[in-house]
Amino acid sequence: MTVQLHHTEDGPAGAPALVLGSALGTTGAMWQPQMPALTPHFRVFRYDHRGHGKSPAPEGPYSIADMGRDLLALLDRLQLRRVHLGGLSLGGMVGMWVAAHAPSRVDRLALLCTSALLGPPSRWSERADTVRARGMAAVADGVVARWFSPAFAATHAAVVGWASSMLLAAPVAGYAACCGAIQTMDLTGDLAAIEAPTLAIAGTLDEATPPSHLSLLASRIASARYTEVPAAHLANVEQPSLVGDLLLDFLS
Repeated sequence: MTVQLHHTEDGPAGAPALVLGSALGTTGAMWQPQMPALTPHFRVFRYDHRGHGKSPAPEGPYSIADMGRDLLALLDRLQLRRVHLGGLSLGGMVGMWVAAHAPSRVDRLALLCTSALLGPPSRWSERADTVRARGMAAVADGVVARWFSPAFAATHAAVVGWASSMLLAAPVAGYAACCGAIQTMDLTGDLAAIEAPTLAIAGTLDEATPPSHLSLLASRIASARYTEVPAAHLANVEQPSLVGDLLLDFLS
């Protein structure tokens, strides 16, 4: 059963629609650094995944397919027949599923710091068990350390604190169930079904989804191109202007 996702809307009513999905443990607020570049040109919808932010957190388990169907239900509710779709990390995984299984709904696809297969499965089951037993604080330091490069973290304490607060506020049950969705995910067989022109953006310093994962996506999606930015996992936060420019150029 789908859930009614929380979303925000910014930008001109008549502009092309751009829908953005965020990383595990964050909300649509993660995309705030790109809003000044994107909202003059697009009607931007940012949504919270199930189990995150203001969206419902139904009892698990979850799958990427469940989360993709949530997004399609949101598009239907907003009467958006065809959209540009962007996603970072978990948002990119959901975006790939939608682009492969409902290709008529996606005009262009932007994939940032994500993967079609992100093992080992034990990594995700252990993280889910940890947060269920000890709360989000038990994983926060390690997760945030992978989100940003050491140089950025050392000079942008306020930004790191803002991102940490999103993670610490994530509902434990929803976060753990989304870990389970990644644990069981394998989208490699879906990549050839993606018809939308695609931009794959990797962070050169990303240890969570290394550049090799994004180059694989670009090699298996027919109309894809690949680029790198000097950043770790939350590349859009670490390189806000560069990522905004890349998205604007690709989607315009």
